Amino acid sequence: MSTVLRDEGPSYDLLGVGFGPSNLALAIAVSEHNAASRGPHLNVRFLERQKTFGWHRGMLIDDATMQVSFLKDLVTMRNPASDFSFLCYLHERGRLVDFINHKTLFPLRVEFHDYFCWAAERVGDLVRYGTEVTAVRPVVDGAEIVRFEVHTNTGEVYSARNLAVATGLIPSLPDGIVESKRVWHNSDLLYKVDEMSAASRFVVLGAGQSAAETTALLHSRFPDAEVCAVFSRFGYSPSDDSPFANRVFDPAVVDEFHGAPPEVRKQILDYHANTNYSVVDLDLIEELYRRHYREKVLGVERLRIFQASRIAQLAETEDGVRVTVESLTTSERTVLEADAVVCATGYRPGDVTTLLGDAASICRRDDAGRPLVARDYRLLTTPDSGAAVYVQGGVTEHTHGITSSLLSNNAVRAQEILDSLLSRISAARAGEAGAAPADSNGRSTYAHAAVGVVG
Repeated sequence: MSTVLRDEGPSYDLLGVGFGPSNLALAIAVSEHNAASRGPHLNVRFLERQKTFGWHRGMLIDDATMQVSFLKDLVTMRNPASDFSFLCYLHERGRLVDFINHKTLFPLRVEFHDYFCWAAERVGDLVRYGTEVTAVRPVVDGAEIVRFEVHTNTGEVYSARNLAVATGLIPSLPDGIVESKRVWHNSDLLYKVDEMSAASRFVVLGAGQSAAETTALLHSRFPDAEVCAVFSRFGYSPSDDSPFANRVFDPAVVDEFHGAPPEVRKQILDYHANTNYSVVDLDLIEELYRRHYREKVLGVERLRIFQASRIAQLAETEDGVRVTVESLTTSERTVLEADAVVCATGYRPGDVTTLLGDAASICRRDDAGRPLVARDYRLLTTPDSGAAVYVQGGVTEHTHGITSSLLSNNAVRAQEILDSLLSRISAARAGEAGAAPADSNGRSTYAHAAVGVVG
Protein backbone atom coordinates (compact mmCIF):
# COMPACT_ATOMS: atom_id res chain seq x y z
CA MET A 1 0.00 0.00 0.00
CA SER A 2 1.08 3.56 -0.65
CA THR A 3 1.35 6.23 2.03
CA VAL A 4 -0.02 9.73 1.54
CA LEU A 5 -0.64 12.87 3.54
CA ARG A 6 -4.23 13.96 4.17
CA ASP A 7 -4.04 17.00 1.89
CA GLU A 8 -3.46 14.75 -1.14
CA GLY A 9 -7.20 14.52 -1.82
CA PRO A 10 -8.83 12.24 -4.34
CA SER A 11 -9.62 13.37 -7.87
CA TYR A 12 -12.97 11.55 -7.84
CA ASP A 13 -15.58 11.02 -5.18
CA LEU A 14 -16.45 7.74 -6.90
CA LEU A 15 -14.72 5.68 -9.54
CA GLY A 16 -16.69 2.84 -11.10
CA VAL A 17 -14.90 -0.28 -12.32
CA GLY A 18 -16.98 -1.88 -15.07
CA PHE A 19 -19.97 -0.37 -16.84
CA GLY A 20 -22.67 -2.95 -17.26
CA PRO A 21 -26.30 -2.46 -16.17
CA SER A 22 -25.42 -2.21 -12.45
CA ASN A 23 -22.96 0.65 -12.71
CA LEU A 24 -25.05 2.20 -15.49
CA ALA A 25 -27.97 2.43 -13.03
CA LEU A 26 -25.60 3.98 -10.49
CA ALA A 27 -24.27 6.49 -13.05
CA ILE A 28 -27.84 7.58 -13.82
CA ALA A 29 -28.65 7.93 -10.12
CA VAL A 30 -25.57 10.11 -9.63
CA SER A 31 -26.37 12.14 -12.73
CA GLU A 32 -29.91 12.81 -11.53
CA HIS A 33 -28.63 13.69 -8.05
CA ASN A 34 -26.15 16.19 -9.46
CA ALA A 35 -28.79 17.73 -11.74
CA ALA A 36 -31.17 18.19 -8.81
CA SER A 37 -28.50 20.11 -6.87
CA ARG A 38 -29.43 18.47 -3.57
CA GLY A 39 -26.55 17.67 -1.26
CA PRO A 40 -22.89 17.54 -2.32
CA HIS A 41 -22.13 17.46 -6.04
CA LEU A 42 -20.35 14.20 -6.87
CA ASN A 43 -17.35 13.99 -9.16
CA VAL A 44 -17.53 10.51 -10.71
CA ARG A 45 -16.00 8.46 -13.50
CA PHE A 46 -16.61 4.93 -14.75
CA LEU A 47 -14.05 2.74 -16.52
CA GLU A 48 -15.09 0.01 -18.95
CA ARG A 49 -12.79 -2.33 -20.87
CA GLN A 50 -15.22 -2.80 -23.78
CA LYS A 51 -15.02 -0.19 -26.51
CA THR A 52 -18.77 0.46 -26.34
CA PHE A 53 -21.58 -0.49 -24.02
CA GLY A 54 -22.55 -4.14 -24.37
CA TRP A 55 -24.67 -6.57 -22.36
CA HIS A 56 -24.54 -10.29 -23.23
CA ARG A 57 -24.25 -9.48 -26.92
CA GLY A 58 -23.46 -13.09 -27.75
CA MET A 59 -26.95 -14.14 -26.61
CA LEU A 60 -29.05 -11.37 -28.20
CA ILE A 61 -31.15 -13.89 -30.10
CA ASP A 62 -33.77 -12.16 -32.26
CA ASP A 63 -36.84 -13.73 -30.66
CA ALA A 64 -35.55 -14.11 -27.08
CA THR A 65 -37.52 -12.12 -24.52
CA MET A 66 -36.60 -10.70 -21.14
CA GLN A 67 -37.38 -12.74 -18.04
CA VAL A 68 -37.95 -9.63 -15.95
CA SER A 69 -40.66 -6.99 -16.24
CA PHE A 70 -39.75 -3.81 -18.13
CA LEU A 71 -40.81 -1.92 -14.97
CA LYS A 72 -37.61 -3.23 -13.37
CA ASP A 73 -35.56 -1.07 -15.67
CA LEU A 74 -32.66 1.17 -14.69
CA VAL A 75 -34.71 3.72 -12.75
CA THR A 76 -38.43 3.09 -12.26
CA MET A 77 -38.26 1.23 -8.95
CA ARG A 78 -36.45 4.19 -7.34
CA ASN A 79 -37.80 7.11 -9.40
CA PRO A 80 -40.90 6.47 -11.54
CA ALA A 81 -40.69 10.04 -12.86
CA SER A 82 -37.20 9.59 -14.33
CA ASP A 83 -36.76 10.31 -18.02
CA PHE A 84 -34.30 7.40 -18.17
CA SER A 85 -37.14 4.86 -17.95
CA PHE A 86 -37.90 2.20 -20.52
CA LEU A 87 -41.20 3.94 -21.28
CA CYS A 88 -39.34 7.20 -22.03
CA TYR A 89 -37.03 5.21 -24.30
CA LEU A 90 -40.04 3.76 -26.15
CA HIS A 91 -41.55 7.22 -26.52
CA GLU A 92 -38.33 8.61 -27.97
CA ARG A 93 -38.04 5.65 -30.34
CA GLY A 94 -41.65 6.14 -31.49
CA ARG A 95 -42.84 2.71 -30.30
CA LEU A 96 -44.75 3.50 -27.10
CA VAL A 97 -48.22 2.96 -28.59
CA ASP A 98 -47.10 -0.17 -30.39
CA PHE A 99 -45.62 -1.58 -27.17
CA ILE A 100 -48.82 -0.87 -25.25
CA ASN A 101 -50.80 -2.71 -27.92
CA HIS A 102 -48.39 -5.62 -27.58
CA LYS A 103 -49.77 -6.24 -24.06
CA THR A 104 -46.61 -7.67 -22.55
CA LEU A 105 -44.37 -7.00 -19.56
CA PHE A 106 -41.45 -8.75 -21.22
CA PRO A 107 -39.75 -6.95 -24.14
CA LEU A 108 -37.43 -8.57 -26.62
CA ARG A 109 -33.92 -8.90 -25.24
CA VAL A 110 -32.49 -7.02 -28.21
CA GLU A 111 -34.89 -4.16 -27.45
CA PHE A 112 -33.88 -3.98 -23.79
CA HIS A 113 -30.24 -4.01 -24.86
CA ASP A 114 -30.96 -1.05 -27.13
CA TYR A 115 -32.60 0.66 -24.16
CA PHE A 116 -29.42 0.14 -22.13
CA CYS A 117 -27.33 1.57 -24.97
CA TRP A 118 -29.68 4.58 -25.24
CA ALA A 119 -29.32 5.25 -21.50
CA ALA A 120 -25.54 4.68 -21.54
CA GLU A 121 -25.13 7.20 -24.36
CA ARG A 122 -26.92 9.84 -22.29
CA VAL A 123 -24.37 9.51 -19.47
CA GLY A 124 -21.47 8.85 -21.83
CA ASP A 125 -19.52 11.82 -20.48
CA LEU A 126 -19.05 9.88 -17.24
CA VAL A 127 -17.48 6.82 -18.89
CA ARG A 128 -14.08 5.96 -20.33
CA TYR A 129 -14.48 2.98 -22.66
CA GLY A 130 -11.57 0.81 -23.80
CA THR A 131 -10.02 1.17 -20.36
CA GLU A 132 -9.29 -1.93 -18.31
CA VAL A 133 -8.39 -1.71 -14.64
CA THR A 134 -5.24 -3.71 -13.94
CA ALA A 135 -4.65 -2.92 -10.28
CA VAL A 136 -6.06 -1.02 -7.33
CA ARG A 137 -3.70 0.25 -4.67
CA PRO A 138 -5.09 1.53 -1.37
CA VAL A 139 -3.41 4.69 -0.10
CA VAL A 140 -3.09 5.02 3.67
CA ASP A 141 -2.64 7.82 6.13
CA GLY A 142 -1.41 6.20 9.31
CA ALA A 143 -3.56 3.11 9.73
CA GLU A 144 -6.51 4.34 7.64
CA ILE A 145 -7.16 3.90 3.93
CA VAL A 146 -8.02 7.37 2.62
CA ARG A 147 -8.27 6.74 -1.13
CA PHE A 148 -7.38 4.39 -3.96
CA GLU A 149 -5.01 4.61 -6.91
CA VAL A 150 -6.51 2.78 -9.88
CA HIS A 151 -4.08 1.65 -12.57
CA THR A 152 -5.25 0.88 -16.12
CA ASN A 153 -4.04 -0.79 -19.29
CA THR A 154 -3.64 2.64 -20.89
CA GLY A 155 -0.99 3.60 -18.36
CA GLU A 156 -3.25 6.15 -16.70
CA VAL A 157 -3.66 6.22 -12.94
CA TYR A 158 -6.92 7.44 -11.44
CA SER A 159 -7.37 8.54 -7.86
CA ALA A 160 -10.66 8.17 -6.01
CA ARG A 161 -11.94 8.14 -2.47
CA ASN A 162 -14.56 5.47 -3.22
CA LEU A 163 -14.89 2.66 -5.75
CA ALA A 164 -17.93 0.89 -7.20
CA VAL A 165 -16.82 -2.46 -8.59
CA ALA A 166 -19.27 -4.19 -10.94
CA THR A 167 -17.19 -6.36 -13.24
CA GLY A 168 -19.91 -8.88 -14.04
CA LEU A 169 -19.91 -12.65 -14.06
CA ILE A 170 -17.35 -15.00 -15.58
CA PRO A 171 -18.47 -17.78 -17.98
CA SER A 172 -18.14 -21.16 -16.29
CA LEU A 173 -17.09 -24.38 -18.03
CA PRO A 174 -17.36 -27.90 -16.58
CA ASP A 175 -14.24 -29.35 -14.99
CA GLY A 176 -11.87 -30.74 -17.60
CA ILE A 177 -13.41 -28.86 -20.54
CA VAL A 178 -11.32 -26.12 -22.14
CA GLU A 179 -12.69 -23.52 -24.53
CA SER A 180 -11.38 -23.73 -28.09
CA LYS A 181 -12.36 -23.03 -31.69
CA ARG A 182 -14.98 -25.81 -31.55
CA VAL A 183 -15.83 -25.77 -27.84
CA TRP A 184 -17.59 -22.61 -26.75
CA HIS A 185 -19.44 -21.11 -23.85
CA ASN A 186 -22.90 -19.95 -24.88
CA SER A 187 -21.92 -16.34 -24.10
CA ASP A 188 -20.16 -16.37 -27.50
CA LEU A 189 -22.98 -18.17 -29.31
CA LEU A 190 -23.93 -15.61 -31.95
CA TYR A 191 -20.32 -14.70 -32.70
CA LYS A 192 -19.41 -18.36 -33.29
CA VAL A 193 -22.58 -19.27 -35.18
CA ASP A 194 -22.09 -16.41 -37.61
CA GLU A 195 -18.72 -17.90 -38.54
CA MET A 196 -20.29 -21.22 -39.55
CA SER A 197 -21.89 -21.78 -42.94
CA ALA A 198 -22.88 -25.41 -42.37
CA ALA A 199 -22.81 -28.14 -39.74
CA SER A 200 -24.02 -31.69 -39.30
CA ARG A 201 -24.19 -31.99 -35.50
CA PHE A 202 -24.03 -29.84 -32.38
CA VAL A 203 -23.87 -30.91 -28.76
CA VAL A 204 -25.37 -28.51 -26.18
CA LEU A 205 -24.56 -29.08 -22.53
CA GLY A 206 -26.88 -27.60 -19.90
CA ALA A 207 -30.51 -27.49 -18.80
CA GLY A 208 -31.17 -23.82 -18.08
CA GLN A 209 -32.68 -20.97 -20.08
CA SER A 210 -29.51 -20.30 -22.08
CA ALA A 211 -29.13 -23.98 -22.93
CA ALA A 212 -32.73 -24.19 -24.16
CA GLU A 213 -32.36 -20.98 -26.18
CA THR A 214 -29.10 -22.25 -27.68
CA THR A 215 -30.69 -25.57 -28.61
CA ALA A 216 -33.67 -23.84 -30.24
CA LEU A 217 -31.47 -21.42 -32.19
CA LEU A 218 -29.12 -24.09 -33.55
CA HIS A 219 -32.06 -26.33 -34.45
CA SER A 220 -33.64 -23.49 -36.47
CA ARG A 221 -30.49 -21.94 -37.93
CA PHE A 222 -29.04 -25.22 -39.23
CA PRO A 223 -31.97 -27.18 -40.73
CA ASP A 224 -29.75 -30.06 -41.85
CA ALA A 225 -27.93 -30.46 -38.55
CA GLU A 226 -28.64 -32.67 -35.57
CA VAL A 227 -28.74 -30.91 -32.20
CA CYS A 228 -28.05 -33.09 -29.16
CA ALA A 229 -29.09 -31.66 -25.80
CA VAL A 230 -27.24 -33.25 -22.88
CA PHE A 231 -28.23 -32.67 -19.27
CA SER A 232 -28.22 -34.52 -15.97
CA ARG A 233 -31.95 -34.28 -15.26
CA PHE A 234 -34.87 -35.93 -17.06
CA GLY A 235 -36.09 -32.77 -18.73
CA TYR A 236 -36.04 -29.00 -18.76
CA SER A 237 -37.65 -27.63 -15.60
CA PRO A 238 -39.92 -24.55 -15.71
CA SER A 239 -38.96 -21.43 -13.83
CA ASP A 240 -41.19 -20.44 -10.94
CA ASP A 241 -42.41 -16.94 -11.72
CA SER A 242 -45.60 -17.15 -9.66
CA PRO A 243 -46.53 -14.04 -7.65
CA PHE A 244 -45.56 -15.32 -4.21
CA ALA A 245 -42.29 -16.82 -5.40
CA ASN A 246 -41.46 -13.52 -7.10
CA ARG A 247 -41.41 -11.87 -3.69
CA VAL A 248 -37.88 -13.16 -3.30
CA PHE A 249 -36.91 -10.42 -5.79
CA ASP A 250 -38.56 -7.61 -3.79
CA PRO A 251 -36.16 -4.87 -2.61
CA ALA A 252 -37.38 -5.24 0.99
CA VAL A 253 -36.31 -8.89 1.01
CA VAL A 254 -32.68 -7.77 0.80
CA ASP A 255 -33.03 -6.32 4.32
CA GLU A 256 -34.42 -9.58 5.68
CA PHE A 257 -31.88 -11.71 3.85
CA HIS A 258 -28.89 -9.63 4.94
CA GLY A 259 -30.01 -9.70 8.55
CA ALA A 260 -30.59 -13.45 8.63
CA PRO A 261 -28.09 -16.01 10.02
CA PRO A 262 -25.83 -17.63 7.39
CA GLU A 263 -27.64 -20.98 7.58
CA VAL A 264 -30.99 -19.28 6.92
CA ARG A 265 -29.56 -17.39 3.96
CA LYS A 266 -28.42 -20.69 2.45
CA GLN A 267 -31.86 -22.22 2.99
CA ILE A 268 -33.53 -19.27 1.25
CA LEU A 269 -31.18 -19.50 -1.73
CA ASP A 270 -31.82 -23.24 -1.98
CA TYR A 271 -35.59 -22.86 -1.65
CA HIS A 272 -35.81 -20.25 -4.41
CA ALA A 273 -33.14 -21.51 -6.82
CA ASN A 274 -35.92 -22.54 -9.21
CA THR A 275 -36.78 -18.90 -9.79
CA ASN A 276 -33.49 -18.35 -11.60
CA TYR A 277 -31.02 -21.25 -11.80
CA SER A 278 -31.20 -24.15 -14.28
CA VAL A 279 -34.79 -23.37 -15.21
CA VAL A 280 -36.50 -22.43 -18.47
CA ASP A 281 -39.53 -20.39 -19.50
CA LEU A 282 -42.46 -22.75 -19.93
CA ASP A 283 -43.27 -21.44 -23.43
CA LEU A 284 -39.79 -22.40 -24.63
CA ILE A 285 -40.00 -25.82 -22.98
CA GLU A 286 -43.27 -26.50 -24.77
CA GLU A 287 -41.88 -25.27 -28.10
CA LEU A 288 -38.88 -27.60 -27.86
CA TYR A 289 -41.14 -30.49 -26.91
CA ARG A 290 -43.37 -29.77 -29.94
CA ARG A 291 -40.34 -29.91 -32.21
CA HIS A 292 -39.07 -33.09 -30.57
CA TYR A 293 -42.44 -34.84 -30.84
CA ARG A 294 -43.09 -33.67 -34.41
CA GLU A 295 -39.80 -35.15 -35.52
CA LYS A 296 -40.65 -38.45 -33.86
CA VAL A 297 -43.90 -38.52 -35.82
CA LEU A 298 -42.11 -37.69 -39.07
CA GLY A 299 -39.38 -40.26 -38.42
CA VAL A 300 -36.45 -37.82 -38.71
CA GLU A 301 -35.11 -36.82 -35.31
CA ARG A 302 -32.76 -33.85 -35.50
CA LEU A 303 -33.46 -32.75 -31.94
CA ARG A 304 -32.06 -35.48 -29.71
CA ILE A 305 -32.43 -35.36 -25.94
CA PHE A 306 -29.85 -37.16 -23.81
CA GLN A 307 -31.57 -37.01 -20.44
CA ALA A 308 -30.00 -38.00 -17.13
CA SER A 309 -26.64 -37.96 -18.90
CA ARG A 310 -23.24 -36.32 -18.80
CA ILE A 311 -20.27 -35.79 -21.06
CA ALA A 312 -17.78 -38.49 -20.04
CA GLN A 313 -15.07 -37.69 -22.60
CA LEU A 314 -14.39 -34.90 -25.06
CA ALA A 315 -11.59 -34.95 -27.64
CA GLU A 316 -10.99 -32.60 -30.54
CA THR A 317 -10.20 -34.14 -33.91
CA GLU A 318 -9.14 -32.70 -37.24
CA ASP A 319 -12.74 -32.37 -38.37
CA GLY A 320 -14.56 -31.61 -35.13
CA VAL A 321 -15.11 -32.87 -31.60
CA ARG A 322 -15.65 -36.46 -30.48
CA VAL A 323 -18.04 -36.43 -27.54
CA THR A 324 -18.77 -39.46 -25.38
CA VAL A 325 -22.12 -39.14 -23.61
CA GLU A 326 -22.76 -41.42 -20.65
CA SER A 327 -26.17 -42.24 -19.17
CA LEU A 328 -26.21 -41.66 -15.43
CA THR A 329 -28.84 -44.36 -14.93
CA THR A 330 -27.53 -47.19 -17.16
CA SER A 331 -23.87 -46.18 -17.73
CA GLU A 332 -24.47 -46.74 -21.46
CA ARG A 333 -22.15 -44.65 -23.61
CA THR A 334 -22.87 -42.98 -26.96
CA VAL A 335 -20.10 -41.50 -29.10
CA LEU A 336 -21.07 -38.40 -31.12
CA GLU A 337 -18.96 -36.76 -33.80
CA ALA A 338 -19.87 -33.08 -33.56
CA ASP A 339 -18.92 -29.90 -35.36
CA ALA A 340 -19.10 -27.95 -32.12
CA VAL A 341 -19.91 -28.28 -28.42
CA VAL A 342 -21.71 -25.42 -26.70
CA CYS A 343 -21.45 -25.27 -22.91
CA ALA A 344 -24.48 -23.44 -21.57
CA THR A 345 -23.23 -24.07 -18.06
CA GLY A 346 -23.73 -20.74 -16.37
CA TYR A 347 -21.47 -18.15 -14.82
CA ARG A 348 -19.57 -17.60 -11.62
CA PRO A 349 -18.79 -14.36 -9.78
CA GLY A 350 -15.24 -13.12 -9.94
CA ASP A 351 -13.28 -12.35 -6.78
CA VAL A 352 -13.35 -8.55 -6.71
CA THR A 353 -10.72 -8.51 -4.00
CA THR A 354 -8.05 -9.69 -6.45
CA LEU A 355 -7.93 -6.13 -7.80
CA LEU A 356 -6.45 -5.13 -4.46
CA GLY A 357 -3.47 -7.48 -4.84
CA ASP A 358 -1.58 -7.98 -1.59
CA ALA A 359 -3.86 -5.46 0.09
CA ALA A 360 -6.80 -7.88 -0.26
CA SER A 361 -5.82 -9.15 3.17
CA ILE A 362 -7.64 -6.16 4.65
CA CYS A 363 -10.98 -7.58 3.50
CA ARG A 364 -12.96 -9.38 6.18
CA ARG A 365 -14.27 -12.80 5.17
CA ASP A 366 -16.77 -15.35 6.41
CA ASP A 367 -16.03 -18.95 7.37
CA ALA A 368 -16.26 -19.96 3.70
CA GLY A 369 -13.65 -17.39 2.68
CA ARG A 370 -16.17 -15.08 0.99
CA PRO A 371 -15.94 -11.30 1.44
CA LEU A 372 -18.15 -9.81 4.13
CA VAL A 373 -20.32 -7.09 2.61
CA ALA A 374 -22.25 -4.48 4.59
CA ARG A 375 -25.91 -3.83 3.86
CA ASP A 376 -24.94 -0.75 1.82
CA TYR A 377 -22.78 -2.99 -0.43
CA ARG A 378 -19.43 -1.94 1.05
CA LEU A 379 -16.66 -4.46 1.47
CA LEU A 380 -15.94 -4.70 5.18
CA THR A 381 -12.28 -4.22 6.01
CA THR A 382 -9.91 -4.44 8.94
CA PRO A 383 -9.32 -1.77 10.04
CA ASP A 384 -12.41 0.19 9.02
CA SER A 385 -11.70 2.62 6.22
CA GLY A 386 -12.52 6.20 5.38
CA ALA A 387 -12.48 5.09 1.75
CA ALA A 388 -15.01 2.52 0.58
CA VAL A 389 -15.22 -0.22 -2.02
CA TYR A 390 -18.83 -0.84 -3.05
CA VAL A 391 -19.47 -4.09 -4.90
CA GLN A 392 -22.33 -5.10 -7.17
CA GLY A 393 -23.15 -8.42 -8.79
CA GLY A 394 -23.02 -12.11 -7.94
CA VAL A 395 -20.21 -11.59 -5.44
CA THR A 396 -22.86 -10.34 -2.97
CA GLU A 397 -25.37 -13.17 -3.43
CA HIS A 398 -24.35 -14.84 -0.16
CA THR A 399 -24.99 -11.59 1.75
CA HIS A 400 -27.76 -9.84 -0.22
CA GLY A 401 -29.67 -12.64 -1.91
CA ILE A 402 -30.65 -13.94 -5.30
CA THR A 403 -31.24 -10.53 -6.90
CA SER A 404 -27.54 -9.66 -6.63
CA SER A 405 -26.62 -10.75 -10.18
CA LEU A 406 -30.02 -9.98 -11.73
CA LEU A 407 -31.65 -6.85 -13.10
CA SER A 408 -34.56 -6.91 -10.64
CA ASN A 409 -33.01 -4.70 -7.96
CA ASN A 410 -30.70 -2.52 -10.04
CA ALA A 411 -32.49 0.78 -9.56
CA VAL A 412 -33.05 0.43 -5.81
CA ARG A 413 -29.50 -0.82 -5.20
CA ALA A 414 -28.12 2.21 -7.05
CA GLN A 415 -30.05 4.53 -4.73
CA GLU A 416 -28.86 2.66 -1.64
CA ILE A 417 -25.23 2.95 -2.72
CA LEU A 418 -25.72 6.61 -3.59
CA ASP A 419 -27.30 7.32 -0.20
CA SER A 420 -24.42 5.62 1.59
CA LEU A 421 -21.87 7.48 -0.50
CA LEU A 422 -23.51 10.85 0.17
CA SER A 423 -23.62 10.17 3.92
CA ARG A 424 -19.96 9.27 4.02
CA ILE A 425 -18.91 12.24 1.91
CA SER A 426 -21.01 14.65 3.96
CA ALA A 427 -19.44 13.30 7.14
CA ALA A 428 -15.94 13.62 5.71
CA ARG A 429 -16.53 17.15 4.46
CA ALA A 430 -17.92 18.10 7.85
CA GLY A 431 -14.60 17.14 9.39
CA GLU A 432 -15.68 13.80 10.82
CA ALA A 433 -13.68 10.59 10.53
CA GLY A 434 -15.08 9.82 7.07
CA ALA A 435 -16.05 6.22 7.77
CA ALA A 436 -19.61 5.39 8.71
CA PRO A 437 -19.81 5.22 12.51
CA ALA A 438 -20.87 1.79 13.63
CA ASP A 439 -22.38 0.32 16.75
CA SER A 440 -21.02 -2.73 18.55
CA ASN A 441 -22.82 -5.07 16.13
CA GLY A 442 -21.16 -3.55 13.06
CA ARG A 443 -24.34 -1.76 11.99
CA SER A 444 -24.08 1.69 10.46
CA THR A 445 -25.77 4.52 12.35
CA TYR A 446 -26.62 6.33 9.11
CA ALA A 447 -30.12 6.68 7.77
CA HIS A 448 -30.47 3.16 6.34
CA ALA A 449 -31.47 1.09 9.33
CA ALA A 450 -30.28 -2.21 7.91
CA VAL A 451 -26.72 -1.24 7.00
CA GLY A 452 -24.09 -3.52 8.50
CA VAL A 453 -23.31 -7.18 8.82
CA VAL A 454 -24.85 -9.83 11.00
CA GLY A 455 -23.17 -13.05 12.05
